Amino acid sequence: MTHEFRYDVDILHLLVSPRHAYFGRARDGAADVPTIDADRAEVVAGKGIVGDRFFGKAAHMDAAVTLFAIESLEAIAAELGASPFDPLLPRRNVVLRGAELTPLIGHDFALEGAGGTVTLHGGRHAHPCVWMDRVLAPGAHRAMRGRGGVRCRPLGSGTLHRGPAVLVSPVPLDPARAQLASALRASRLP
Repeated sequence: MTHEFRYDVDILHLLVSPRHAYFGRARDGAADVPTIDADRAEVVAGKGIVGDRFFGKAAHMDAAVTLFAIESLEAIAAELGASPFDPLLPRRNVVLRGAELTPLIGHDFALEGAGGTVTLHGGRHAHPCVWMDRVLAPGAHRAMRGRGGVRCRPLGSGTLHRGPAVLVSPVPLDPARAQLASALRASRLP
């Protein structure tokens, strides 16, 4: 990284699930699959999070780890007039507080914490699926567009722990913008 910007963040949740819960028709309901809100998650370079549904799947290498800002979920609940949502329901692997994520797309960055440093490449938006209207609230699918998180490729191995961490970015971020929709979402909505 040429420039280095450091941001204090909190890793609130680490979701690890061996299978997909949202497939088929939403009206049929989510699959009953084990989902762990882990205290720690082992990340393996080029493979993902050990024990997770995307681990080692070639089709998902560029999206094996998903990061999500809790501020987005809080803003979506407020916009929809809903009670706070369970942060595990969107099924993102790493739920952070204090991180604007969209500017990380296309860049290598790191999360430093108690378990060392995990380096990731911000690949693309984690677009929401229509299941969000069913599992969160009506209108959540549309409200999450452009702020559903970032899908990442793990470049380095290490262990992420729940708790305080530092996000090391090559680009400046504005943590106050963590809950806002990206320009992508704004350009798609009327």
